[in-house]
Amino acid sequence: MELNLITQKIIGCAIEVHKKLGPGLLEATYEECLAYEFKQIGLHYERQLGVPVVYKEVKMELGYRMDFLVDQKIVVELKHVDTLIDVHKAQVLT
Repeated sequence: MELNLITQKIIGCAIEVHKKLGPGLLEATYEECLAYEFKQIGLHYERQLGVPVVYKEVKMELGYRMDFLVDQKIVVELKHVDTLIDVHKAQVLT
């Protein structure tokens, strides 16, 4: 599936969850509901996928845990904050 189409579906699911729940709940609640929405529209995803990190030549098996990996192409990281700052914004990797 094309990246733009996958992204469009992810955003649609996120908007649906936000419309139904609104702000103020725990991140885990939004994650569970987003997984439900992904499943309803047939998006393939993995949750809480561990990613190794190499630190000083030592491989740490669990250096990072991503909330979702959708279609083996797009990382979705949920954030629950009062105000977005630059560190919360995605960077495009080429």
